[in-house]
Amino acid sequence: MRARVRLVVALAITATMVGAVVFSANARNGVRAPHVKNKVLRAALRAELGVAKWPFRAHLSGGTTYALLQGTGVIDRRVVAAGAKGAAPALPPATNTQGCQRTFTNGSITNVRVNQDCSRRRQAEETIVANPLNSLNLVAGQNDSRIGFNHCGYDWTFNHGVQWGDQLPPFWQFPGTDGHTFDACSDPTATFDASGNAYIGGILFDVFANPNAFLVEKSNAPIGGAFYHTPSTAAGPFQTYLDNPPGVVANDDGTCIFNDKEFIVADAHPASSKANNVYATWTRFNACTGAGVGGDSPIFFSQSTDGGATWSAAAEISGASPDCTAFSGQVNPNACDQDQGSFPVVGTDGNIYVSFFNGNTPDLGINQVLFVKCLAGLDCSSSGNWTGPVKVSTTFDLMPFGPSPQGCPSGRQCIPPNGYRTPDETFISISVDNANNLYTVFSDSRNISSNCNPLGSAATAVPPCDQDVLYATSTNGGATWSPVTNLTAVAPYGQTAQWQPGSQVKADGTFLDVAFYDRHYGCEFSGCNDITWLRIASPLAHSLGSVTATRITTGSMPNLVPGNNPAQAGFLGDYMWLAHDSRGGYQNGQPIIVWADTRGLNGTVEEDVYYSSPVQREP
Repeated sequence: MRARVRLVVALAITATMVGAVVFSANARNGVRAPHVKNKVLRAALRAELGVAKWPFRAHLSGGTTYALLQGTGVIDRRVVAAGAKGAAPALPPATNTQGCQRTFTNGSITNVRVNQDCSRRRQAEETIVANPLNSLNLVAGQNDSRIGFNHCGYDWTFNHGVQWGDQLPPFWQFPGTDGHTFDACSDPTATFDASGNAYIGGILFDVFANPNAFLVEKSNAPIGGAFYHTPSTAAGPFQTYLDNPPGVVANDDGTCIFNDKEFIVADAHPASSKANNVYATWTRFNACTGAGVGGDSPIFFSQSTDGGATWSAAAEISGASPDCTAFSGQVNPNACDQDQGSFPVVGTDGNIYVSFFNGNTPDLGINQVLFVKCLAGLDCSSSGNWTGPVKVSTTFDLMPFGPSPQGCPSGRQCIPPNGYRTPDETFISISVDNANNLYTVFSDSRNISSNCNPLGSAATAVPPCDQDVLYATSTNGGATWSPVTNLTAVAPYGQTAQWQPGSQVKADGTFLDVAFYDRHYGCEFSGCNDITWLRIASPLAHSLGSVTATRITTGSMPNLVPGNNPAQAGFLGDYMWLAHDSRGGYQNGQPIIVWADTRGLNGTVEEDVYYSSPVQREP
């Protein structure tokens, strides 16, 4: 009886004591640390802090206790205190990897499996970037469901993709505005700055609650993406030992707001006046604008000038234009606010250029690509310093709508006989050369035929279902744009589907490289897919005679449908990626390509990320 009284009293005292000692690094971001409600955990925390004895005979597991100390900020404080006293131990080497490696080879082409987990979980929606100071160091990312829901996975290599290591990022100790950590992460993004520091970002959200956030973590040079840590330097030489606080670009909890489809890019040009700044653009859905149609999704911008530690207040940059004539969710009827898929790049002079999809158009399926920029001499954290949107091109988003037996989700557009959602609004990329010429690449279905049921039912659509890859250029900083050139309108492509392109111009402007999913290798009627890489010489000339094509996949990827994978059918990611390595200087090397591939382990049909460097694949 006395033992029981002592336990009750001890736990009651704990409720008072813990309130005084609980600390969260996120308090600096306006987020209160959650109260430790579980009495066992409260007692464990008091015991760890030395303010009371542990009242039970058996001890709580070390893993649970360690998470408790991290969550309440105790370990953060210890590390910060230690950092003030001296230097951290040297970082261990990070040059090897292990896991379920796999490589396909066909002649000079290799396809290397990037994610190293051995699960049958989805990895799709990829990005890849190259370290400007180490041409062998690449970082990739993908949506990753190996531990449930959807999470962001990140990968690294120090031998130009011959082997890869992978990981899930350390976003999972940051509580949202409701005091709970998040359920899921989506839309992976990554970048390197001019000093070789790597950054990753993701959209964190709860499945059954309102909070969602756009967070950033860092990998100081020369870690090279082998692991990530807080961007904050408060811990001094022990910075790399902490995950919290992340860089917080956006953090919302209202019923009406959801942040989505974010990308980050650093100014990696060492001669730029804004070298090492990190920039972010994203879509901010607002279901309660109280004006116009009542909801919108404009493009927002934020910047960090201290290595990702702090971020400027969100600034809306998608603006208004006479080209935006319908469905405004704002007071201004010409607001360009029905947006998605922003893509930011930085010029050698520090100018920031952004292309994005816009749907403020009156006709179903007829949309547009818009462009905005901010000059290096201006404060880009202010909306007023961004140009008004300029129209790059009309887009024709005419594919049929699901549901379909192939797994096309209800209300989503797909390219039969594939059931993968194919949102043209996220198939837009932009790049800039050293002379500030701009190149925007996208795909659309302007040449679709009636058998594919344009804007009709995917369930009864019959291939061929033509989708093409196009590009436009600007030689005056985006003030005007060329007519589009269709890269896949002629033989051997014909009435077949090419979609989800990624692109990058060489810094010297000599080549524009484009990669995309392609069904012309005998796949149009079965739904298998391949990856094709196009190299356009002298791309400002818009001559199809200067285009060379290379098949990147060593074999076709089987169509993923409910019959062979009901867990993953209907989604192959919203984007694939092509970038340049740094062998010839920043963005002046050779193409590096990542995509979601359905050639699963052990004969399964499931999604993994694959990589190819078709010009040079070894160190």
